[in-house]
Amino acid sequence: MKIIGYTNLLILTFSCFLSAAFSRLLSSSCQLQGQFSLNGMHKTGDVVLGGLFEIHFFATYPERCCHIYVFSTVIDDLLCVSFDVIGLKQAQTMVFAIDEINRNPNLLPNVTLGYSVYDNCNQLGIGFRAALSLTSGQEEQVILHEPCEGTPPVLGIVGDDSSTRSIAIEGFRIHCLCFSQVSHYSTCACLSDRQKFPSFFRTIPSDAFQVRAMIQMLKHFGWTWAGLLISDNDYGLHAARSFQSDLGPSGAGCLAYTETLPWTDNPAELRRIVNVIKKSKARVVIVFAHEGHMIDLMEEVVRQNVTGLQWMASEAWTALADLQTPHFMPYLGGTLGIAIRRGEIPGLRKFLLHLRPDLNHNSYGNNIFWEHTFKCRFAPPPSGWVEAGGAICTGQEDLETVQTEFLETLDLRPEYNVYKAVYALAYALHELLQCEPGRGPFSGNSCGDLQRLEPWQLMHYLEKVNFTTSFGDEVSFDENGDVLPIYDIMNWQWLPDGGIKVQNVGEVKKSALKGEELTLHEDKIYWNFETKKVPPHSVCSESCPPGTRRARKKGEPECCFDCILCSEGEVNNKTGGYSTECISCPEDFWSSPQRDLCVPKKIEFLSYHEPLGICLAATSLLGTFFCAVVLGIFFYYRQTPIVRANNSELSFQLLVSLKLCFLCSLLFIGRPRLWTCQLRHAAFGISFVLCVSCILVKTMVVLAVFKASKPGGGASLKWFGAVQQRGTVLVLTSVQAAICTAWLVSASPVPHKNTQYHNDKIVYECVVGSTIGFAVLLGYIGLLALLSFLLAFLARNLPDNFNEAKLITFSMLIFCAVWVAFVPAYISSPGKYADAVEVFAILASSFGLLMALFGPKCYIILLRPERNTKKAIMGRGTTKS
Repeated sequence: MKIIGYTNLLILTFSCFLSAAFSRLLSSSCQLQGQFSLNGMHKTGDVVLGGLFEIHFFATYPERCCHIYVFSTVIDDLLCVSFDVIGLKQAQTMVFAIDEINRNPNLLPNVTLGYSVYDNCNQLGIGFRAALSLTSGQEEQVILHEPCEGTPPVLGIVGDDSSTRSIAIEGFRIHCLCFSQVSHYSTCACLSDRQKFPSFFRTIPSDAFQVRAMIQMLKHFGWTWAGLLISDNDYGLHAARSFQSDLGPSGAGCLAYTETLPWTDNPAELRRIVNVIKKSKARVVIVFAHEGHMIDLMEEVVRQNVTGLQWMASEAWTALADLQTPHFMPYLGGTLGIAIRRGEIPGLRKFLLHLRPDLNHNSYGNNIFWEHTFKCRFAPPPSGWVEAGGAICTGQEDLETVQTEFLETLDLRPEYNVYKAVYALAYALHELLQCEPGRGPFSGNSCGDLQRLEPWQLMHYLEKVNFTTSFGDEVSFDENGDVLPIYDIMNWQWLPDGGIKVQNVGEVKKSALKGEELTLHEDKIYWNFETKKVPPHSVCSESCPPGTRRARKKGEPECCFDCILCSEGEVNNKTGGYSTECISCPEDFWSSPQRDLCVPKKIEFLSYHEPLGICLAATSLLGTFFCAVVLGIFFYYRQTPIVRANNSELSFQLLVSLKLCFLCSLLFIGRPRLWTCQLRHAAFGISFVLCVSCILVKTMVVLAVFKASKPGGGASLKWFGAVQQRGTVLVLTSVQAAICTAWLVSASPVPHKNTQYHNDKIVYECVVGSTIGFAVLLGYIGLLALLSFLLAFLARNLPDNFNEAKLITFSMLIFCAVWVAFVPAYISSPGKYADAVEVFAILASSFGLLMALFGPKCYIILLRPERNTKKAIMGRGTTKS
């Protein structure tokens, strides 16, 4: 894109001027006068298309003095100088496209297109004057009475190639809806504002898309820290705003700095800017500026020998040959640039080869091109020309014998956009003329008429244009008048033989179906670094590894941050440094040590697979086995005095209850289930009450026997016989069964996943449901045990050689001690250890009862059979040693 240096000043001048002038236009006539003719090419036709192209680079003041009057503003006469071959090539491409359409029987049949093309000399004033002439049909004197009165001489304009001039022309169009403008080279994003520029279209993408294309490239290569250099005009300023608004939200990165390049030769400012580039950590430098800016900048870069940078070029200087030299390539080699889409136009070269000078000067530019190409002059030549060795042009010179950019048609870029612009206008006109009366889109279902065609009618169809070029590109306009964007991505390559090549390495485009797409062929990219294969690394802060989060550094852009480890229970499995928050793990999961993923929490319960559970289970089975052995011994020796003397029936009941006590401990081992939680305490409570009830009855029997041995005490055994004994055990046990039933019905114990003990563990446990129920269960056992202990204690000194009351006293002492110690230990033990404490208490008390009550008896039965006699038990026939 090309914008002249004094853009802002001229826009301000013309804006103020247009605002005042057009208000007068509506009520009176104004006059545009001048003493020179605009330079252009013309061809008549049924419909005429206008064109504005830069056929000369500059304009200068001639020696003679004259003035033109644009409304009330006086502008000195200007003379166009410095011939631009590419500008003429673009103008001739428009002529070629119109000629091709006229020869196409399927497009605009029976309608001949004409053209009126002007040279804008790269000057806002001349370009604006040319636009006024196209809308009025008068070059020397333009008189406007009423805005857009009647059909204008041209129906649409191809151009201008400058955003500034396009803005000025559209400013005039706001007050006069006379034409549609289809630009091939105006890229300013501001022109997408449909409210301000409703009839502006373009076949080149806007700078907004160019910025997004560069942002996609930054994301692709992971460059999150880049510098931006811009020119001080619409082109650079709008690009800077687009970068600042799009770069951060897209997550692509941040700008390390934004510097504005000076228009004039300012060595001090350039030195300052290059110093900023040198000191920055950003290895990527994006430049949205014009050719002149880049040349001055790179001269300073060479002077300071700043290497190791990755340059990214906007389309304004991507193809700049002045920088593609051995002098600059050590610094600019590997540059990635955005370029206008390359296209092919079949037949254009042949058409250009047929260009011939016009000796009657009716075809502007041809003669100038001929003199420029063959270094000759048409007669009469300037004075001294022939004497100085200059040749006279004959018009018969052969174009194929010279090397000129004019004939290069393999890399058409702005020319391709001109070609598409002409065809867009042609297709819109074609659709307009295909309208069937009564079925049209206008008021009363009317159609446009070629004889009374109004430009706004053509604009309606231009908005709906959709066609595909012979090169395969789809052309259509969105709601802002912008074409479906597509850019080529170019790479500056320094070849081994010293040659320089600008290679196409990809494209970025936007389609109606897939949105924006970036395609890069990385294997074709030349990197100007030591490895020659790996792109540079350009970040402010290294990407945060998984398991950490980004914490922005105070006072610095968001791309500069510290990496902080996620808290326990939180994870972050993303890389790239853009995750500012860690994610909490679900309830049953916990963070891994690296904090990069959630792992299932460890499950903890008293398991059969761990040493503690194995030991307790083995001890329980061992106790059950001992009970079975003792039961077998007692059953085998059931007729012996020592078994019969101690109430064998109660002894058998006690052994069975002890076996149940040992077995019920197994319910506390393993993963808690609903049925185990409900059964474990009920089984424990009933088993121990059965056991303690048997002991209590045995103690009462001992007391009853002793009382019966006294005079008048025989009735005590009568009221405490075998039936009463069984009944007492049954009643006492039934009370515990009733307590357990009420507990299970009212507030049953249930399994529970406890996460309060450990954050990274799930402790499976049984909650008692009703604390009162559990307390009553334990209290009832304790009450019976305490009663048994007291009774046995009272009977401990009864006269008998084998007084079982002593054994009962000792056993109940052990029992009570174990369960008194159990309560605080149980309360203070977390998780599975609470179950382990309860199992230990069950096993310890059961072993205490088994060993204290049956150990001495088994010792006598097995090892001291001489004491297993009635006399020995009664204390007769034995001698004390």
